[in-house]
Amino acid sequence: MIETQATETIFPAPSSRPPSRSEPARGDRLREFIRKNGAWIGFLTLVVIAAALTEGSFLASRNLTNLLRQASLNGILAAGMTFVILHGGIDLSIGSIVALSGVVAGVSQVVWGWNALDGAGALGTVALAVGTGLAAGFVNGGLVSLLGIAPFVITLGMMVVARGLALIFSGGSSISPMGDALTPISDAYLSPALSVALMAAVIGGLLVTMRRNLADAIAPLATFSLLAWAFISYKGVPMLAVFLTAVMGLAAFALTRTTFGRGVYAIGSNERAAHWAGVPVKRVIWSVYAIMGALAGLTGALLASRLNGADPNAGQLFELDAIAAVVIGGTSLKGGTGTILGSFIGALTIATLNNSMDLLGVPSFYQMVFKGVLIIAAVALDKGQRQAA
Repeated sequence: MIETQATETIFPAPSSRPPSRSEPARGDRLREFIRKNGAWIGFLTLVVIAAALTEGSFLASRNLTNLLRQASLNGILAAGMTFVILHGGIDLSIGSIVALSGVVAGVSQVVWGWNALDGAGALGTVALAVGTGLAAGFVNGGLVSLLGIAPFVITLGMMVVARGLALIFSGGSSISPMGDALTPISDAYLSPALSVALMAAVIGGLLVTMRRNLADAIAPLATFSLLAWAFISYKGVPMLAVFLTAVMGLAAFALTRTTFGRGVYAIGSNERAAHWAGVPVKRVIWSVYAIMGALAGLTGALLASRLNGADPNAGQLFELDAIAAVVIGGTSLKGGTGTILGSFIGALTIATLNNSMDLLGVPSFYQMVFKGVLIIAAVALDKGQRQAA
């Protein structure tokens, strides 16, 4: 009897063995893969649908190049908005700050005569526009961090103030034309050799970043390879895309490789815990809105360059496009979760939606409806993923 009990203890019966976990593990891996790459898969699916509906004209190298030019301004704003939403905030003022910065750029070029200074005048104009946006963002950050007022309220007020200042400084009318040295900032293209070097660097950097899990790199590699082919087949990488690449690269480095970036994630995850862990919460929040303002100022200068003029009514709904790009890219509106690369694909998705509907002749009013539905779907998906976790 004793021997039987010992045998049963050492060698349990087959029915008492735990069930195999191989199937659930595979299911978990699939869900995790979709969670990480859902935005990229959705974008590539949208590309296939757009190509089919437009009978291939969507995939023309000229159209894809213009697509990225269209996405660049929103992508720059989305990079800044990623910082803001990651810490659990929101910024509704960036469209008005874009308009104000653009008007300041127009005043410097036309009224102050900086258009006669060629390259130096163009550089000074861009710096002044960035400084204008930085000042507005600095005010936003100071009021949010020091007074503890909800970001929604502060940035809503700044939205009205900045739009009013844009109308005052411009006299309520457009300012044009800009200087000849400023226009190439948005209209020029890199040479074929530099274009190949830049795209190789981007793809190489992507491989190095995702070397530990190459499965997650498949969709991004397919996207960047498609864009590289389009650039090389057309005129090269547009200068707007160079600005976008620089901003996205610096933003990704700041978020993933610096103490400041870790602080942004920590505050978004749990502000009180971040405070007790030694994160300078107020300073980080202040900096986040200053960064957002500076990028809105840069966008204002680039938009004025692209339009060859400054319009005080420019930037309408830019904040909604930036928020949509960030949310579609996987950043949680609750804060603490998200990436710059995800915001890039979100901006590209919105540009693809707009571009394909333009090619199909869909009226702009319907485009707004589709965009709104897309935002709601992305937020609902984010909420579902957080509840499942």
